[in-house]
Amino acid sequence: MTGSASGAVIAIEPYYGGSHRAFLDALADRLPCRMELFTLPARKWKWRMRLAAPYFAAMAGRQMDVGAARCVFCSTFLDVAAFRGLLPERFRRTPILAYFHENQFAYPVRAEDERDFHFSLTNITTALAADKIAFNSGYNLESLLEGYRALEKKSHDMRLARTEEEIRRKSVVLHPGIDFTSIDKAPEEPRGGQPLIVWNHRWEHDKNPELFFKTLYRLRREGARFRVAVAGESFSRVPAVFAQAEERLADRLHHFGYVRERQAYVRLLKQADVVVSTAMHEFYGISVIEAVRAGCRPVLPARLSYPELFGEEFLYREDGDFPQALARALRLGRIGAERGR
Repeated sequence: MTGSASGAVIAIEPYYGGSHRAFLDALADRLPCRMELFTLPARKWKWRMRLAAPYFAAMAGRQMDVGAARCVFCSTFLDVAAFRGLLPERFRRTPILAYFHENQFAYPVRAEDERDFHFSLTNITTALAADKIAFNSGYNLESLLEGYRALEKKSHDMRLARTEEEIRRKSVVLHPGIDFTSIDKAPEEPRGGQPLIVWNHRWEHDKNPELFFKTLYRLRREGARFRVAVAGESFSRVPAVFAQAEERLADRLHHFGYVRERQAYVRLLKQADVVVSTAMHEFYGISVIEAVRAGCRPVLPARLSYPELFGEEFLYREDGDFPQALARALRLGRIGAERGR
């Protein structure tokens, strides 16, 4: 956490880790003006969303000179409406720009009654209170508005006039920048042997690992040639399907586990032939895009953000189409490989 300087962009990130941290760090490196970061570690996300506004508002006029800043830039872990209301009055005219990496309406839950709509509505009040808002994908924007329309029907006599129009008016879709330097500079890896499939997603149920591994078991029974690298970050509670897959696919495993060192991770992507997603939840898909930059052929669901990022030849319509799509990708190999045949 640093003190602010006159004319700087003040960036507030209550969840400074993972893709949020990578995004802000890259932005700070490339902005033509100074950026002052005020951050908290990426943990306890619900507490961050509830308390970040009073926490950071209390810094205004001391460590954080909001009045002298060009603007405040934040993610949706900051409740902008509460933050702006808690600021000293002389600071409330400073423009606030909010970047939506995600929205709480689109996170999958087992039953809709389980969803805590407080966090979803915080996204709405943040969108209404910010001067400008950006979404990392069109899917992110549209799923927020769709979720709001469904939730508004539950509000009975408290309908808000022109909320959707107001959010659209101040919104832009701004895909996050990705630094491909390490991928582009890495040497090509030797090819040969069985084609390598890479899974580089979080080890959680919303990424639908059950479909992925079930498909691998099926393709192996059908005699398909492949190896698999299961990367991506895991946490304290890992779905049991991963331990089962490690045992059942032992003879096909090229790698199994999170790759912490960037150079080693890039080397793995350069070795792979195919990258897959079976996700039920994804707002952009940086891990897939990095793998494609490294030369992997993508096999992706025709949902979420993927249809706006990739052509139909790389998409499968239904989960039942995934085995055939993956088998085809294994035959074609890396991007551009089919042109060399």
